[in-house]
Amino acid sequence: MKYLGLDLGSRTLGLALSDDRGIIANSLTVIRHNEEYDRLILEVEKIVNEYKVEAIVLGLPKNMNNTLGPKGELSLQFQDKLQQKLSIPIFLQDERLTTVSAHKALLESNMSRKKRKTVVDSVAATIILQTFLDKEK
Repeated sequence: MKYLGLDLGSRTLGLALSDDRGIIANSLTVIRHNEEYDRLILEVEKIVNEYKVEAIVLGLPKNMNNTLGPKGELSLQFQDKLQQKLSIPIFLQDERLTTVSAHKALLESNMSRKKRKTVVDSVAATIILQTFLDKEK
């Protein structure tokens, strides 16, 4: 089963894609959206169709005490809009500290600050998706 991982930020959407067997997540791209969520839904739909994605894993930002804040609520609303547009399952995955982990991994790879800023969201999406895939196995 092929999965698409999403890390929804306030200005960008990081995307990751699994292999056909749903075992390994790979970074795909970052889409800038400037809070144009309807356009973003259409972009995700195009990617789902292009890569024949069978399920989506959306990061759910939670506070450290396991409560949902405004960003968590935004992710739930985005999930609802996606579900109305697409006819595939959309799973939620706790994404606490994934961006921190992504920054750390990119720092350890000696990537420049400018390059890190352009890829950190897709790396975070990869971590979200891989965490989900590992949990499912």
